[in-house]
Parts: sequence; structure tokens; C-alpha cells
Amino acid sequence: MPSSSPQVGPAPSGGAFEIVTTHGAFHGRTLAMMSASGKPAFEPLFEPKVPGFRKVPLNDLDAMAAAITDRTVAVMIEPVQGEAGVFPAHDDYLSALRALTDERGVLLILDEVQTGIGRTGRLYAFEHVGVRPDILTLGKGLGGGVPLAALVASARASCFEPGDQGGTFNGNPLMAAVGCAVVDTVRRPEFLASVRDTGAYLEERLRALSAETGQGEVRGRGLLLALALTCDAGKVADAALDRGLLINAPRPDTLRFMPALTVSRQEIDQAIEILARCLG
Repeated sequence: MPSSSPQVGPAPSGGAFEIVTTHGAFHGRTLAMMSASGKPAFEPLFEPKVPGFRKVPLNDLDAMAAAITDRTVAVMIEPVQGEAGVFPAHDDYLSALRALTDERGVLLILDEVQTGIGRTGRLYAFEHVGVRPDILTLGKGLGGGVPLAALVASARASCFEPGDQGGTFNGNPLMAAVGCAVVDTVRRPEFLASVRDTGAYLEERLRALSAETGQGEVRGRGLLLALALTCDAGKVADAALDRGLLINAPRPDTLRFMPALTVSRQEIDQAIEILARCLG
């Protein structure tokens, strides 16, 4: 993946190894990625954690700048924090973060496992802002339902030669074929336009529902949205499941909506009707 950012300078004496991440972030369930995550539920688990991860609040550029030292090799964030309750990184923050990492000579890693492959109405969420990361992580939607993930790096950031990164299931030709078919479909302009249209419609219906039932804000982008509630989100999610609607509650006061990218307006209307009965 090409990058227009300047070359990263040499590592300081002894080697830089720290990565700055954010509070509330979720990057995975390996020991290192649990250590990188800012998910409170992970804090007491599997001690000792992997060292080298410093955490700052999302959308706080001053805190990020203060956390970058001569030990820092990279900054890693999600364009939208999904597990935290669907909290987007602001567009101006992402642009400023790209400029800051360039200035400090550290890598910018974007975790788009949840936001990538069309979820926000662009192939990648960073395209809304016009910045490019040095390293990009992908999964979930990349396989369209089959297990597939990818690590994408610019030429200047990659330290691998072909074949260096091994694994029992790496390079599976069937999964790779599925991924190619998914990307070929999702990257079509008319497909992404449809995601943006249905995402806007879902957001509109959720805002109207919130106003009618006395709930809170709607936040997110595309078909990754959240509705803040004034009641127990877990109980609402359970009631919705009993009525045939699958949603989840990443926080006690938040419902998260991640429908299929092919969801229709009719299906959205049906979901809103069910949710209205649950809230009523």
C-alpha cells in the first residue's frame, strides 16, 4: 500500500519498542493484543501483561503527543472504537495524528478489523479523512463470513520478505479466493454508495426512535452505529433477541448495530419496529 508520508527516522539507541494505544480500544485476544487494548475487562486477566503499551484517551492529541517518547515506535488506534461502544476518532484528530506521527518519525497503525471492507461506507474508514496509515490490520468483513485476516504494510514499514511470516493456516488458497471475491464486490462504487445510503437511513430511523422513546445520542458511521440508552441495554438486547432481532450491548447503556452490508430498508424498518416494542 503506497504511503505519501516521509521516511521514518532511525530508532534511538537501544531500539524503540513502545506502541501508544488508547483507552477503550480493542485490538484482539492474543496476550499481546490484550495488553495493547484499553478494555477494562482485560486489566485483571493473564498477568503479567506484555510490556510496551502506553494508553491515552481517544481524540486527545495533546495526550498522544506527550506519550510519544524516544522509546515509541508506533501509534495504534481504531478509526471507530467498536467494543468500547462505537466512539469514532474525529476526522481532524486523525489528520493531526498522521501529521504528528510523521513529525515524530513513528509509524501510524490503524486497526480496521471492524471498520474496514466497506463497513463505514468506504472501503477503509481512513478514506473518509484522506490519510494513509503505515500499517493496516483487516479481518471480519474481509472474509465475508469465513476466517480471514490480513496485515497490510507500506513498503517503507514492512520488515517481511515473502515467506517470512509462517503459520498453519497462512496462505490458505480457498480463504484467499473468498477474500478476493469479497473485495472485488465491496470495492464497487455502487456497492459502497448503497452502504452509505442504508447507513444514513438507519441513522435517521435510530434518531427518530431515540426522540420518540426518550433515549440518547446516535453515533458512528455507515453501518457501524450505536444508540445510547437511558435504560439497561443488556435487557433490551435480550428482549430484541426473543423477538428475532440480533443486536448487542457493548456497554450497559449502549446498543451496537452492525447489520449486513446488504441490509435493505425494509429490514431496517422491521428492526426499528421490534426495537420500539422492546423500548416501549
